[in-house]
Amino acid sequence: MPAAPTPAPVLLFDGECNFCNATVLFVVDRDPRAVFRFAALQGEDAARALTAAGVDAAAMQRDLDTVVLLEDGGVHVRSTAALRVARRLAWPWPLLYYAFILVPAPLRDLAYRLVARNRYRWWGRSTECRVPTPELRARLLS
Repeated sequence: MPAAPTPAPVLLFDGECNFCNATVLFVVDRDPRAVFRFAALQGEDAARALTAAGVDAAAMQRDLDTVVLLEDGGVHVRSTAALRVARRLAWPWPLLYYAFILVPAPLRDLAYRLVARNRYRWWGRSTECRVPTPELRARLLS
């Protein structure tokens, strides 16, 4: 009997952060095989995905300063999540993974937290979502 297909990696992001939304569009444009699915951390789809992954969804949804990657049964956050996403993108983005994954996560996360802490001030926030294209809509959870 063949093995069950591995569910697509799911990237959970702050749906009100302009930088985070731009990052999702960046990933979509560099993910020609449409590997990733997406959901805003604030939503019910994210809560269900986190709970299914064995994570305290309420606690994770309070910590909007992080990106979460649910991949191959694992839960990755902050810089590790970002690097694991880069690893699956079109060339040359996987180089980021190989260049920085050996740097200890606490050091990588210092830079990540600096950006996360200032993201609203530097890029702003929006409570309204843009209308996704049909291709993007197909990659959103729900």
